[in-house]
Amino acid sequence: MRARSLEQGAGLVPIPATGRAAPGGALPRPWQRRARPQRHKERFPANEVQRGPDRLTRSSPSAPARERADQRALPVADAAAGPGRAPAPGRPRLRPRGGAGAALAAAGTPPAAGARGGGAAAMLGAAGSAVRLQRRARPERAAGGPAPREQRAPAAAVGTGRARSSAAAAEERRWRVAPLAAAPPAEAGEEPLLRGIFEISKRSCDVVLSARRLRWSPILPESPAGDSTMVLQAQEDIIEMKDVFSVKLKRRRFAGQKNGGTVLGITIFKCLNKEENKLTDCAIHLNNLSEDHCHTWFKHLKEILNGFQNRPKSLKVFVNPSSHKREATHVYYEKVAPLFKLADIKTDVTVTEYEGHALSVLKECELQAFDGVVCVGGDGSVSEVAHGLLLKAQIDAGKDTDYIPTPVRARVPLGVIPAGTTNILAHTLYGTKHAVTAALHIIMGHTQAVDVCTFSTPSKLLRFGFSAMFGFGARTLALAEKHRWMPSGQRKDFAFIKTLADLKPEECELLFLPLQFPQEDSHESGRKKKEKTRDKGSKDQWQKIQGHFLNVSIMAIPCLCSTAPRGLAPNTRLNNGSMALIVVKNTSRTEFMKHLKRYASVKNQFNFPFVETYTVQEVKVQPRLKSGLDAKENTYLNAASAEGNYPWNIDGDLMEEASEVHVRLHPQLVNLYGVNTDDLESSQATCKCI
Repeated sequence: MRARSLEQGAGLVPIPATGRAAPGGALPRPWQRRARPQRHKERFPANEVQRGPDRLTRSSPSAPARERADQRALPVADAAAGPGRAPAPGRPRLRPRGGAGAALAAAGTPPAAGARGGGAAAMLGAAGSAVRLQRRARPERAAGGPAPREQRAPAAAVGTGRARSSAAAAEERRWRVAPLAAAPPAEAGEEPLLRGIFEISKRSCDVVLSARRLRWSPILPESPAGDSTMVLQAQEDIIEMKDVFSVKLKRRRFAGQKNGGTVLGITIFKCLNKEENKLTDCAIHLNNLSEDHCHTWFKHLKEILNGFQNRPKSLKVFVNPSSHKREATHVYYEKVAPLFKLADIKTDVTVTEYEGHALSVLKECELQAFDGVVCVGGDGSVSEVAHGLLLKAQIDAGKDTDYIPTPVRARVPLGVIPAGTTNILAHTLYGTKHAVTAALHIIMGHTQAVDVCTFSTPSKLLRFGFSAMFGFGARTLALAEKHRWMPSGQRKDFAFIKTLADLKPEECELLFLPLQFPQEDSHESGRKKKEKTRDKGSKDQWQKIQGHFLNVSIMAIPCLCSTAPRGLAPNTRLNNGSMALIVVKNTSRTEFMKHLKRYASVKNQFNFPFVETYTVQEVKVQPRLKSGLDAKENTYLNAASAEGNYPWNIDGDLMEEASEVHVRLHPQLVNLYGVNTDDLESSQATCKCI
């Protein structure tokens, strides 16, 4: 009876009460509860895929499920018989069947210590032990059910296989997790200064800071387990520190709170290139709630940005509220001033009230307190500020301002924020009249040395400038200035059409000194070459042209604009030490209009028999006064004084002079915020005025 009690709890099936086995050792008949295993399979199918948090596994029925199935196979009376009691007389005996009871019987496992002899709890405990032994002996069941009998290995072989499998899995995980790629040997400025973890674009990233770059890549989880051999790659993002112009601590503040607040991370502001030579600013947020961590990174980032010595920290700003459509004030305070504040640039702003106001302020200004001067306005405003800046440099150097054969360089660079109609100088420096682009060039400290001309008479200095026109271009400007009451666009269109309708040539004499091109040592600096060129050219003979000219242009810069995408003088550069002299002789109005239309196209505007071009260092223009003027010719001279002064268009600013004007080129006399003309993208434009 004791033996039969043990058999009853070990997953046994009932047999007839007579104690006889089925004939021939066959299994019991269907009425003897043989349908239980089939129901067990239906509830826990062996091929069911169980989804875990990290992997997909093909599993067999779990141990608790098998134990519950075995418990359901026991007679209720046996479970209620109590510990150590034999089955009641006349009750069916139990014999082993497949499952935990069979495994227990095969292993010969005795009842666990403290278990009661014939109770169901003792039998279930023994069955659980057998299941655990069975899993250790057959680890492949967890991946897809029981393995065939011939594939089962001894316990020692299984232990060795498990060790190898663990090592292989660890190696595979090591290769599947892809942090920042191993970098080549660090170059100068590439040594890591800091490394930490930030949240960028809602992803945890491994961030590395060096003196030249900030780079990061997402921190990836382990790849899914199973048969997949996919290797995850982390995409690395890089920011050049030379493109970063500001760093701020990101804080959360309450309404009305101006200082302090909870630190949320760091925000980096970067200068980004766009199409058509435009620049824009973008923000990158590095989120981390550790205040000490953020302060450490913020300190190192600020030290790197402070290392760029060419970036301004303080600027003197002039705003002309009357330029173009009176939009200069709006352009500065809405678009430019916020960027200057973001870059921690201190500004001293002067809003000009009359013509010559900026010049008078610059003469008395202490420029040592500033890193640069900025003008917000059109070409005329920029010309006035440039003249005042160079004139201030001569005064500080103790030069005679009436006669300056060799002027000194300006002490600080000049920045141009376009807010006028044509904006020739802004187009030449930036390739566009986009105000934000101009502001970012100033913030980033992009400077170019630029050649400057002096315009003087035999007795005094008239002006510093970059370009000038005598004849048609000057007459058009003089007529436009007389109609200031008209809107800006209508005024210039009216002046152009009126001057073209009353087209008359100017009789004058031109003397010019051609530029010499010496063949010297290529290792010599460009400035020394230009000085030697000037010394050699001064010994040569001047050349003279005399006659009637519709227009005379003298350009030290290319003079790009929207109506002349190739420039008014496409053969010159910002600092090549030469001027372009363009002479348009007297011709018919139709041919002259063809010449003007060429400026708006890609064709050569100088490919006409009445147009001549020269590359020069100095030019003298001597107008010849006319006598007996008729009423129409008097219309032109109404723009000048009664003594017969002739108008000059110098950088869009009107100047009147009757005597000889001497134009000299001075190489690299001032630094302007901007880029080289050759680095700009070619732009297409159509003429809006012809």
